[in-house]
Amino acid sequence: MFESAELGHKIDKAAYEVEVPQLREDLLNAQFDLAQKAKFQVIILVGGVDGAGKGETINLLNAWMDPRHIVAHAMGEQSDEERDRPPMWRFWRALPPKGKIGVFFGSWYTSPIVQRVMGKTKASELNQSIDDINHFETMLTNEGALIIKFWFHLSKEAQRNRLKSLEKDPKTRWRVTDLDWQRFKLYDKFRRVSEHALRATSTAEAPWIVVEGVDPRYRNLTTGKILLEALRKRLKHPALAVPANAPPLQAPIDSLNVLDKLDMSQKIARKKFDDELEKYQGKLNLLTRDEHFHNMSVIALFEGSDAAGKGGAIRRITGALDARYYRIIPVAAPTEEERAQPYLWRFWRHIPRNGRVMIFDRSWYGRVLVERVEKFCSETDWMRAYSEINDFEEQLIKHNTVLVKFWLTITKEEQLRRFKERERTGFKRFKITEEDWRNRKKWNEYETAVCDMVDRTSTEIAPWTLVEANDKNFTRIKILKTLCQQIEAAMKRK
Repeated sequence: MFESAELGHKIDKAAYEVEVPQLREDLLNAQFDLAQKAKFQVIILVGGVDGAGKGETINLLNAWMDPRHIVAHAMGEQSDEERDRPPMWRFWRALPPKGKIGVFFGSWYTSPIVQRVMGKTKASELNQSIDDINHFETMLTNEGALIIKFWFHLSKEAQRNRLKSLEKDPKTRWRVTDLDWQRFKLYDKFRRVSEHALRATSTAEAPWIVVEGVDPRYRNLTTGKILLEALRKRLKHPALAVPANAPPLQAPIDSLNVLDKLDMSQKIARKKFDDELEKYQGKLNLLTRDEHFHNMSVIALFEGSDAAGKGGAIRRITGALDARYYRIIPVAAPTEEERAQPYLWRFWRHIPRNGRVMIFDRSWYGRVLVERVEKFCSETDWMRAYSEINDFEEQLIKHNTVLVKFWLTITKEEQLRRFKERERTGFKRFKITEEDWRNRKKWNEYETAVCDMVDRTSTEIAPWTLVEANDKNFTRIKILKTLCQQIEAAMKRK
């Protein structure tokens, strides 16, 4: 895969100086069009051999382009804040919005490759990382992002000469460290592992571009021209939505679904409720103060029918917690900032640190519920969301996050009673809107979407807890009890 990047490519100074001014002008014009249209974001990954010009290339792009619309991220060692969250959190947080360019010096490829070369992971773990990366990049490109991946290469002899040259010059000596020479000794292994990773992740949507890094002028012109052509092509021909080729989802032919089997008559008397509330709030408080809790986090996610009692259930949870260590994230229609990013970005940004509890009042499941039913997104978008959500939740759980997902369901008759009660009660009138009544008219469509959601995202690692919510006392105790059980079970597994 690296043969063409070991041929000794060169550009003479005169030719370089002739081409650069026009290239810079064209790049600025393309960048201006990108910012004006703001239809997609550009993600540039810069990887490769030490000494092949990765840093110089990033400096060049910053010099050639408008700094207002390009941001470079040097992703080195993880900070304490980053180690408290799944590895991909810091990359999600740094993604550029539509209309901007984000350059990553060190990316989601760096750690899997380095860890494998250093013998800290097995081949199977590298392959799992590669599979995860392909899923991630496919999701980004499906959301419209343009991904350009540069790998700057040097032959073994060229790398040795480059490091010696840098070390010899007093002005650049600081750029060569003992780590660079240690890695040089592992050149052959780095090459094998890198070649495998590049081959397995050079996809039609996000192919790798290998550039020889010996001659700076050749490297600079090649990088600039490839970037310009990619920008022009996407600006001229916007990414087309991929049609949903999968067979349509169908309701069971006998009309029986998972919600039908719930016993909606379950109740808890007031006296028992008071006792159980004290018991499980006390238990939840103790669990979150346990020393083991500092090495984990909790996400409690609430979805449900309108007027099913999500707010009341959430208040019974927060009543047991230290206010310093929890947050409630109410999810409504996305803001302009959120619409400029891939769909899951606004949820990744709220992933809690270890020792924290995050409560989502509505969540990322909006895409397969309200966005599906109200046709706020295409069928392709909500169909692919099932696997993207499962991938997202798997990353959370791998990082010791206790993910507890609640769907609160009430009967259609009980919902009508609560709607009318809200209209009659002065301090509850704000809870009932025209939108609630509109949603009620689509009861059957929402019920179908809920059942599909449960079937496709209630996994062995992140199951849904269906809560019979006709009786508020029963609802609140079941939720508290389930939350305590799942936190306790996670602690025992550690």
